[in-house]
Amino acid sequence: MHELSVCQGLIRQVEHIAAENEAKAVDRILLKVGALSGVEPGLLEHAFTIAREGTVAAGARLDIETGPVRVRCRVCNGGGEVAVNRLVCPDCGDWQVDVSEGEELLLLSLDLET
Repeated sequence: MHELSVCQGLIRQVEHIAAENEAKAVDRILLKVGALSGVEPGLLEHAFTIAREGTVAAGARLDIETGPVRVRCRVCNGGGEVAVNRLVCPDCGDWQVDVSEGEELLLLSLDLET
């Protein structure tokens, strides 16, 4: 379960930001997790309850946003939203695409208690 190590890295980043802002606690953490990121949101939530213990985020709520997978075609320059298991151009059907959205794991915001 690599989600625990992901959460430990997240907590390090959150603690750094909280310290920079002289926060006493973190109330909420908002993440964006792409469907192709290799991170399972349910497992991430479970791991978060373990990783946050004894930290500035001990009482924090973790909110996770998920988004679509989007591609850009190298052949026709088209693109758009696609299914996770069908990474082909939605316009021409070619497989030569670049993923433009869906691989991210981003810390979007923190609610800090100062």
